Amino acid sequence: MSHKVMHICLSRGWGGLEMYPSRIIPELKRQGWEPHGLALADSRVAASLEEAGVSPLVVSTPSRALLAVARILAYLKSHDIRVLHCHKSGDLRLGALLATLRPGLRLFYTDHMGVTRPKKDPYHRWAYGRVTRLFAISDATRQRNLAAFPLPAARIRRLYLGIDPAAYAPRLSREACEALRRELGTPEGAVAIGLPGRFTPGKGQAVWIEALSRLAESRPDLCWHGVLIGGLTAGEGSNEAYVAALRERVAALGLESRLTFTGFRRDLPRLFEALDVVCVPSRNEAFGLTVIEAMAAGKAVVGADSGAIPELIDAGTGRLAAPEAPAAWAEAMAELIVDADLRRRLGESARRRIRRDFTLAAHVTALTEEYGG
Repeated sequence: MSHKVMHICLSRGWGGLEMYPSRIIPELKRQGWEPHGLALADSRVAASLEEAGVSPLVVSTPSRALLAVARILAYLKSHDIRVLHCHKSGDLRLGALLATLRPGLRLFYTDHMGVTRPKKDPYHRWAYGRVTRLFAISDATRQRNLAAFPLPAARIRRLYLGIDPAAYAPRLSREACEALRRELGTPEGAVAIGLPGRFTPGKGQAVWIEALSRLAESRPDLCWHGVLIGGLTAGEGSNEAYVAALRERVAALGLESRLTFTGFRRDLPRLFEALDVVCVPSRNEAFGLTVIEAMAAGKAVVGADSGAIPELIDAGTGRLAAPEAPAAWAEAMAELIVDADLRRRLGESARRRIRRDFTLAAHVTALTEEYGG
């Protein structure tokens, strides 16, 4: 068969869903597939595809994509593309229409978000009826998918996301790492505790800040510094009003000298080198890509005991805390702050787990086996 696939992502946002196509493109190419893309003109998705070496077909809006269906079909035919992969539920309208007009197209959909409401009305029965395979990115999301989508269980497959562990291997010299820690505002001898992620209420930054306040009050003997990593503007995918509220709360709690907002960073693997503990307090994570990235970097991780995160972390690789319980987060962080040997053991076990279960190569191998039927 033709080893070609078009990834469709008609979004102007910028999060894990939008990053996914460009993230897997190098591995798709390495495994002998020719990737193509369909994106919105002047979007971050389109730019990321270009950076990955793919010149995407572009449309101005999702509705314009439906009007451009003849042009898209002609593109698929001229490039002999027989596999489509959608990443937003709204894009399935286009994917299903293309599969209807060109029988023989194989249509795949990844539910990156974790559906929360039933989709079994006539429209969704038609659209999902054209899907060859739906990928759930965790057991937690697969259970939701089974309840929500008009598909038999055999057509819904759990396929964990993966990363390239080599990208998270230590590279910085001691001097460079110390310089980066200073840049992040971490005092000498302090334990650096980081929280990477988009600034939205569901990511749990507010609970984490309350936990740091409790930690400061209950254990004034501990030396630590908090690092919030993520874009601070709407253009970077964050909720600006939420960012402002967080800054106000930090000031009210007197934590300004103990907490750094880094802004958007492209060097997350290197930032992990400068951190000692990574926290992911997301309330209902569909997977937890940040969790496995931190684990690959050999860091002790505290994750929320909700959503898919408990599938990634156990007592041998990290700690879990209730997502709405600042006291539990303060306790988990205190345990790791005082015990450097525990942090090291958890980090080493976490790194081994990633190499065993969550590599990008294994993810793409499973994906292309499905593409090929």
